[in-house]
Amino acid sequence: MIQILAFYLFAIMVVLSAALTITARNPVHSVLWLILAFFNAAGLMLLVGAEFIAMLLLIVYVGAVAVLFLFVVMMLDIDFSELRAGFAKYAVLGLLLAIVMAAEIVIAGQAWTAGPIQLASRIAPAPADVPNIEALGALLYTRYLFAFEGAGLVLLVAMIGAIVLTHRARGGVRKQNIGAQNRRRPQDATRMTKPAVGQGVEL
Repeated sequence: MIQILAFYLFAIMVVLSAALTITARNPVHSVLWLILAFFNAAGLMLLVGAEFIAMLLLIVYVGAVAVLFLFVVMMLDIDFSELRAGFAKYAVLGLLLAIVMAAEIVIAGQAWTAGPIQLASRIAPAPADVPNIEALGALLYTRYLFAFEGAGLVLLVAMIGAIVLTHRARGGVRKQNIGAQNRRRPQDATRMTKPAVGQGVEL
């Protein structure tokens, strides 16, 4: 009984927070509702026994992606009223894409169970006495090792590309000269003056 109540609690909170993520006028509030949706989705994953996916939602999505969104939204001066102005213009196209993606998901679900191969044979066997995370790790580092290493290589290339783009040479940018700053004497940096009353300081 408690599992059913927990499922409906997490499911309702996921749907509500996802709807509030889209409809919130303040972008900071949207990111906060998105974080709440991730937390409740992690709770749903725990209910079905997928502890690894639940930890991924908390560590990767909440701890990195959502926080990054929050910092970007708070630090950048973005005119969100101008961005919302084109919402009605592309609403029909967005609805059409949503219908197409929903149809693809339904077709994929039907194709998964269709055919002579039964559903039980498609699921990777896992011993009952082995934890979910341990079984997933053993599968990743044995059967899918090359795909796992390829994904890591793609992420490494993306990280190197971001660093190169950040540190590329740009004209008209003043760089910090640490040696010149260390060689500077206090008497070169300050000037003692005694202005008269009402005269002020000359810059």
